Amino acid sequence: MPTVLLYGDSNTFGTPPMASLGEDRRFDAATRWPGVVRAALGPEVTVIAEGHPGRTTVHDDPVEGAHRNGLTILPAIIESHRPVDLAVLMLGTNDHKNRFALNGFDIASGALRLIEEMQASRHVKRILWICPPPPLERGCLAEMFEGAEARGRSVAGHMKAMAAELGVSFIDAGEIIAVDPLDGVHLNESAHATLGSAVAARLKEMLKA
Repeated sequence: MPTVLLYGDSNTFGTPPMASLGEDRRFDAATRWPGVVRAALGPEVTVIAEGHPGRTTVHDDPVEGAHRNGLTILPAIIESHRPVDLAVLMLGTNDHKNRFALNGFDIASGALRLIEEMQASRHVKRILWICPPPPLERGCLAEMFEGAEARGRSVAGHMKAMAAELGVSFIDAGEIIAVDPLDGVHLNESAHATLGSAVAARLKEMLKA
């Protein structure tokens, strides 16, 4: 039975758009895009969703904690679920936070480092790299993500070029969905459904290849 690992942040976890800070809600399993993928692939594929709110690519978060660093925990997660037939990476949104002061190339390079870690592990057979939709400076998260819109303009282009150089399958989620304007970061139910369907279609192709 093939194993698919989905590695991401709050949009993989299923955090809904927030009207105020401190909300602690989560979409139900069927609504979250990993759940849409799981339903589309069927019981013959094991789909594991590893989404952690606040997760960065390779950065210890000085405010929310070093455990948000996606690179630090990745080797343990891969080893816990090996062998992984397909790994799906969708990270980079939290790297847009003003506290990290990164440009688009650096954000893409952080995600690249995770792709390279997956490849080096020898436990991941194939990878699908997803560039998350660019964040907006809106609502309760506007100040936290101050400057994010400028940072986000070049991220997808850099990630796409890096994926092509590595020969890794790539989806620019910003071409098919957008973040909800309520908080400028999280996906609404419709976006989860659209993203899940698109990812499932690509994964079916990859599993057949």
